[in-house]
Amino acid sequence: MEKVKLLVVRFGNEIKREEIPLFRGAIVNAIENVDLLFHNHEEDGQLRYSYPLIQYKRINQKAAIVCLGEGTDAIGQFFSSCNFDVALGERQVKLEVESVNAYQHLIQIWDSEFTYHIRRWLPLNKENYAAYCKEESLAGRYAMLERLLAANILSFAKGMGIHFEGQVTARITQMDEPRLQYYKGVKLMSFDAEFKTNVSLPDYIGLGKSVSLGMGTMVRKYGK
Repeated sequence: MEKVKLLVVRFGNEIKREEIPLFRGAIVNAIENVDLLFHNHEEDGQLRYSYPLIQYKRINQKAAIVCLGEGTDAIGQFFSSCNFDVALGERQVKLEVESVNAYQHLIQIWDSEFTYHIRRWLPLNKENYAAYCKEESLAGRYAMLERLLAANILSFAKGMGIHFEGQVTARITQMDEPRLQYYKGVKLMSFDAEFKTNVSLPDYIGLGKSVSLGMGTMVRKYGK
């Protein structure tokens, strides 16, 4: 059994979805000698090719930061800086912390399934986007997305240092029409979906591409 440390910082400040990258920039600029986990780039400017342990979100229209593992320790840099007066582009904002929730989450494979909502999920790259478009059947497209979703869950687990003994399953039970989303200047499809998996996952983590900027954020659905 593997428990992962999480810390969710919610702010009282409303932000637009397109301001999330500006929000990340504001946090990074507010910290002196900032830890690389805040921006996910090495000292030479190269991308840190590991699952992001600090993620910037928009939860209920308000700014939020989700920290995992080592990221829960690194966030102390932000609080110790005491510089909550930041700029979101041309907009000056005084960040107001609304709540800080620290907890641990058990991540493992179960005999039962859990249901989750995922929003603005980016599972496709240029190569599999072409394969997705060539697939004519809806069942074939779902099957492809389910394989990618299971792979995203495995990538998250790997980033947390977790290895599963069993097989990860993922079933998409509902999906809205995909939307075109720019990712690093490239048009990709983003999906809002509901899915079931046999892995217990924490709320508000991201799956897929660009999770550090709020893409692919998921929450568990309770009840029937």
